[in-house]
Formats: sequence, C-alpha cells, structure tokens
Amino acid sequence: MTSTTLAPFPWTDVWGQDAAVETLRQAASDPAALSHAWLLTGPPGSGRSTLAYAFAAALIADGPDDENTMRQVLAGTHPDVTVLRTEKVLITIKEARELVARSYFAPSAGRYRVIVVEDADRMVERTSNVLLKALEEPPEQTVWVLCAPSEADLLPTIRSRVRALRLREPDAADVARLITERTGVDELIAEQAARHAQRHIGMAQRLATDEAARRRRDETLRAVLGVRGVRDAVDVAGRVIQAATDDAKALTAERDAAERAALLRTVGIAEGQAVPPALRTQISALEDDQKKRATRSLRDGIDRVLTDLQSMFRDVIMLQYGRGDDLINRELEGELRAVAESWPIERTLIVLDHLADTRESLERNVAPLLALESLLVTVASGRTP
Repeated sequence: MTSTTLAPFPWTDVWGQDAAVETLRQAASDPAALSHAWLLTGPPGSGRSTLAYAFAAALIADGPDDENTMRQVLAGTHPDVTVLRTEKVLITIKEARELVARSYFAPSAGRYRVIVVEDADRMVERTSNVLLKALEEPPEQTVWVLCAPSEADLLPTIRSRVRALRLREPDAADVARLITERTGVDELIAEQAARHAQRHIGMAQRLATDEAARRRRDETLRAVLGVRGVRDAVDVAGRVIQAATDDAKALTAERDAAERAALLRTVGIAEGQAVPPALRTQISALEDDQKKRATRSLRDGIDRVLTDLQSMFRDVIMLQYGRGDDLINRELEGELRAVAESWPIERTLIVLDHLADTRESLERNVAPLLALESLLVTVASGRTP
C-alpha cells in the first residue's frame, strides 16, 4: 500500500500524487519554477482535473493564507480561472478560439489568469493548431493547464510547448481504502470495485455504491464468454449496446432535468408554465447540448465495456502463461480457466488486437453496434471478419 501525505489546502482533495503536488506547489510559490503552459497526464481516475484546479487556486491566491480566493477558484466562481471541459465527443474550433481570446485578458483580481482545458485529448489537429501561438507566447500573467490521459494524445507541436507532469497510477489497495473511507461500503466490495475498475477512482466508487452497475458488468462479461456463433454475437452485441444506452440515460436524465429547471427559473418561468416563443431558442440550445452530452456518455459507456472485456481476455492470457495470481476478474476464474485451456494463445491475442481495433473504429465514428458485432464474431470464431 502506498502512503500519502495530507497536503495543505487547496491540495487536500488531491489524493496519491505527492510528487506532482510538491512540483506544482513550488511552481505556484516561485516564479522561477513556473512554466506558463503545463500538461498533466495520467490514467483515467488519477485526479488530473482535481490537481489542475488546486494548482489554479494556488496560482491565483495571494499566498497560502488566502483561503477565500482559493475556495472561490475551487467552486468555479473566480473570474480569473477559465475552464474548458466538453460534454461532447470533440472540442470545437469555436470553443478553442474563444478560449484563446480569453487567455489574453489580464487577471482581474488574482495574481494570474489560469486557463484549464480538462479534455485536451478531444481536439482534432486543426483545433489544436488554434492553441499553438497562445501556448508558445502567452501573456506574462497567464498560465495554461492542459489535462489528457497521455502525452501521445496531443500533437507533437503542442507537447513541445508545455511542461509535462505525469501522475502516478494508484494501487488497487489504496483505491479500495479510499472508497471505504469515502462511502463506508464493505471492504470486500471496495476491493472488488477497485480491482474491476482497474484503479479508476471514480468508476470504482460507482461500482462500490451501485449494485445494479456491478450486476450489469458481471452479466456483460458472462454473456460475451457464452458467445458461440454469429447469432449469439448479434444478440449479445445488441444487449450490450442497449445496456450502455440505458446506463447513459440514467446518468444524464437527472442532470438534464435539473439544468432545464434551472434555466426556466433564471428566466422567471414557473414549473408547468408554457415557454414563450421568445425563449424557445434557449431551450432548444440547451436540449442540443444535452443530446451531444448523451452521445458522449454513450460512447464513454461502450468504451468502459471494451475496457472490461480487455481485462477479461487479459486474464485469459495470464492463465495461459501460468500466471493466475493477479487476475482482475477473480470471480470468473473457473470460466476463464476453461477458455484458457480450450483456446490457443494466438486466438486470445487476436481477440485482444481486435478489441484495440474496435476502440479505434469507434473513435472514427463507426456505428457502435456494427463494431461490437464484428468484435464478438471474432470472439466466437477466433478470426477477424
């Protein structure tokens, strides 16, 4: 188990990243150590965004005792921090241009203006190019903080203009302990959730606290193990997509309703009252954004299924090489051993390669159902269609 030191405010919510916190604390307090463009990378769930906001708070505040300013930054209400996160599949050129324009404003109250891009990996090349000059020659009091899973997710021209800071991946035991402390769930459930989430803190917390999510994951893996032919592949692919769609709707429905209610309150319309024609454009714009967010949520859900399947076939190949002491899906050990004994290693490698290809296909906007059907035909036959 990795020990972590409790850092002072505003770093207290950054968990398991002592080295990164120390680097950014020094940069925030010493102009000689401060770069004006940073890239925080790490696996999903490692706390990139949390660290970025803590860094922004330390930069903008007038010293470590200025907690009021730091709390404003962390609450998202300080005028000198601008955040770009996308609920859509990609960041648009328009959003990037607006961000660049914002970066040239002088700070209005704090020491610096900080621009945080949470999803820097969700930019195509022409959108990334919009940021280049701003990153290369930012105003003296502007600091950019980009977040992405890895440096490879950004263009080389972007990487050459930032100081990269890689976050460590937490141990499963550490994640389980954190989940137990946060939620009070049983230690065995927390350990299983941390293992199944592959140390992704947010996903582990959801699995630990949502029995339905744990059940859906188990049912999906068992269904894929039961695929024997094309008919099974088509049936299971349809069920997986439907489950991911239902999951995405459950995650977004409550938020969508709250956003609509908040918008109506803002413009003075009571619940149940008809929306005047003059305000329907605002409602339509909100609904369009929510639809884009739902699309991303669905794609993220399917990607999570692919990650779970990768973990399962990774376990199969571990067993084929005689390594059964570090399985992610221990609860399926009997079924996985049966597959490991009946398949040649080459077949498992073909499935794992096709899993990677499927993920790339989805990034190119291939229809999810067709991509998943093709993958499951490979699982059933051991051959790529």
